[in-house]
Amino acid sequence: MAEQHATDAELRLPRGAVIVGVVPGQSARVYAEAAKYARLHRVGLVIAHVDVTRFVTYEDPDGYVHTAPVDLGAVSSALQLETIRTDAEAALVGADVEWHVHQLVGDPALAIKHLADQLDARLIVVGTRKRGLGESIREFFTGSVAARLAHRQRRPILVVPLGDIAADDEELWPEA
Repeated sequence: MAEQHATDAELRLPRGAVIVGVVPGQSARVYAEAAKYARLHRVGLVIAHVDVTRFVTYEDPDGYVHTAPVDLGAVSSALQLETIRTDAEAALVGADVEWHVHQLVGDPALAIKHLADQLDARLIVVGTRKRGLGESIREFFTGSVAARLAHRQRRPILVVPLGDIAADDEELWPEA
């Protein structure tokens, strides 16, 4: 197993924090729930965005991670990160919790797990995805981030429901 090094950005993040995994345009409810638990635990909040359009090419011995894009036409990491910061600022007005935005790359479940290990996080918070055929197909092949996190690490996970709630007898993935 390769030795893992914390990056300078990870070293500045609060140990024992609550981590919330977000995407651009994330519901303010996910941020609010994560902030509530950070306050309850009296710890900081780390807002983690995983750029799935990039992958790790190699890591220097000093911990600097080099990445490359999967798709050269994808939305830039910087633009995604700026959207996350703007969303966080709007959602966390008056939240009375110290928060930091941190961008990761690669597989969302594995990247968040690695960050949680580095920070010895108290809790991981994620939102559900809005229902739709595209999301249903993606989850069929890759599984949900929450489910993959639940099977790959020991921390509690809070899944915040979003979008339209399905009726008990409603078919979640109707056949075409």
